[in-house]
Amino acid sequence: MSQAGPRLTDLAHGGGCGCKIAPGVLRDILSKTSQMVVPPELLVGIETSDDAAVYLLNDEQALVATTDFFMPVVDDPFDFGRIAATNAISDVYAMGAQPILALALVGMPVNVLSTEVIAQILQGGQQVCQLAGIPVAGGHTIDSVEPIYGLVVLGLAHPSRIRRNASAQVGDQLVLGKPLGVGVYSSALKKQQLDAQGYRDMVAVTTQLNKPGSVLSAMDAVHAITDVTGFGLAGHALEIARGSGLDVGIQWSRVPFLPQAQALAQAGCITGASGRNQQSYFEQVVLPTSGWDAVQSALLSDPQTSGGLLVSCAPAAVDEVLAVFHAQGFAQAAVVGQIQPRQEASPRLRIQA
Repeated sequence: MSQAGPRLTDLAHGGGCGCKIAPGVLRDILSKTSQMVVPPELLVGIETSDDAAVYLLNDEQALVATTDFFMPVVDDPFDFGRIAATNAISDVYAMGAQPILALALVGMPVNVLSTEVIAQILQGGQQVCQLAGIPVAGGHTIDSVEPIYGLVVLGLAHPSRIRRNASAQVGDQLVLGKPLGVGVYSSALKKQQLDAQGYRDMVAVTTQLNKPGSVLSAMDAVHAITDVTGFGLAGHALEIARGSGLDVGIQWSRVPFLPQAQALAQAGCITGASGRNQQSYFEQVVLPTSGWDAVQSALLSDPQTSGGLLVSCAPAAVDEVLAVFHAQGFAQAAVVGQIQPRQEASPRLRIQA
């Protein structure tokens, strides 16, 4: 769809999941908040930085609740709505649940953007919700300085099928569902250095619903699932490591990328969020002693908007896990690493070139 008026990305100081508060700053903020009484029905809260909260309803049902919203990562309003909605719904799939409904979160500079443009954003989100089989059942709107859109999403799962980011086991293989490079592409787009094919590739990957998550959770050999978003592959792999109390190894040569990601990163199309991510957690990352450079570090910490699932599974289940991804159109899904015994007092992410 076409857009009249200013570029959406010009109205925002950051875009997509690159808008996230840096993980180190976020940990500091949360450490200063008071701890509340946690009811026994709350199966998953904030303790391991998981993708969604989980509340036990009864022996057969657990409610999964999440929210995600951000500023524009693209200029086309319809595509912005699609990407934001796909990203929000992903957290439910990452817990192994099936989404049931969404609420829209909308903040728009109504004196700058036309009602037509704002409506296109909402229509993009509604289209994705239809593809996920859920209604947009309500929401909330405000007049804001920067355009903001996202969803609250609720889902359901059997309690035994909930998959956390904190239950990986030694020897597990790590499967990544989508290629990396969305942050690099978004930086290139903002600098008007992304060509038409690059834009199509970016939109295609960021609007692909992570539906395999609700299928994979039925497999006993799948031990942990998360999705790779604003903290980059390194940040979300470290969440698995910390939550599980183990080390994570990534074999860099096996990590899939969007076609132009490495060239664009080499050309300087790197987000500010990538550097903030590195400052927050790279002291826990063991990098190769040779054959490694700053561009690779930027890609390792590149914020992914609506990124892929990161699945920790028993080695015997790898072929079945990959088959689920490939059957649902995730052609670049690949084994990228493994869960290792912890070698030091605190968990580490270890990169092999």
